[in-house]
Amino acid sequence: MLPCRMPRPDPLASVRALVRRDRFAARQGIRLVELREGYARATMRLGPDHLNGVGTAQGGAIFTLADLAFAACCNSHGTVAVALDVAITFARAAVTGRLTAEAREIARSRRVSVCDVRVTDAAGALVASFKGTAFRKDERTEELARTTRRGRRG
Repeated sequence: MLPCRMPRPDPLASVRALVRRDRFAARQGIRLVELREGYARATMRLGPDHLNGVGTAQGGAIFTLADLAFAACCNSHGTVAVALDVAITFARAAVTGRLTAEAREIARSRRVSVCDVRVTDAAGALVASFKGTAFRKDERTEELARTTRRGRRG
């Protein structure tokens, strides 16, 4: 008889759960499509509701896409991380199609995570560059996911 092997728990499951509960990002149609330690990729298909008065993607929509990728990336080590400082530079207008935000952690210490996020259009052209610094708390993402499920938070 072969020994029964339990499936290994997904260490990023709690981060995925927290991202799924981001109702604002969900309303924008943002999806987290890839997550690993120190990296996250999210996408959003631009629609009429994402456009500003001059007919291009509203800066807040692009920022929200970049911010979700940043949040997933800096929380990917299982420690709750919250933004301290972020900056975005809009490089070109986007009007239609799918935008992709790729976040890469470029520095991490016990208390700080620094991430670069590139937002590109379907052709791979840079739409925006986002840099974020997060404070890493003592709380674990697993605990936050559990307490949120029980209704103590959010």
